Amino acid sequence: MRRNPWLLAAVLAAVAVLGATAASAANQTHSTKRHSTLAGTWSGRYSGAFSGTFTLHWTQSGSSLRGSIVLSNPRGKYGISGSVHGGAIKFGAVGVGATYKGSVSGKSMSGSYESPQGGGKWSAHKTS
Repeated sequence: MRRNPWLLAAVLAAVAVLGATAASAANQTHSTKRHSTLAGTWSGRYSGAFSGTFTLHWTQSGSSLRGSIVLSNPRGKYGISGSVHGGAIKFGAVGVGATYKGSVSGKSMSGSYESPQGGGKWSAHKTS
């Protein structure tokens, strides 16, 4: 039985393309799962210069975060934007001049905040 080198080359090329396509799809799925974990609603507490509770509503596109934060003190709803890189998160609430930084792992995050009146600590957990 004679082997056709062109047929063998075509089969090997097809296998390589299918393997690369499957690997790309797997990476996209893994990447989507990794980046989609912050989107949703988070509830938390803060203490320090200000103390109270907050609710975050996030949307996420890659490493960029956008949404709103509802604070109990100073009372109000404010727009926020930020970013996440690996386990590090930072965001700001321009309406109150506060900046937040910290770490996130699974459905928990915590860190510190700074405002013109002083700073403190915060922590939150994902509710939906």
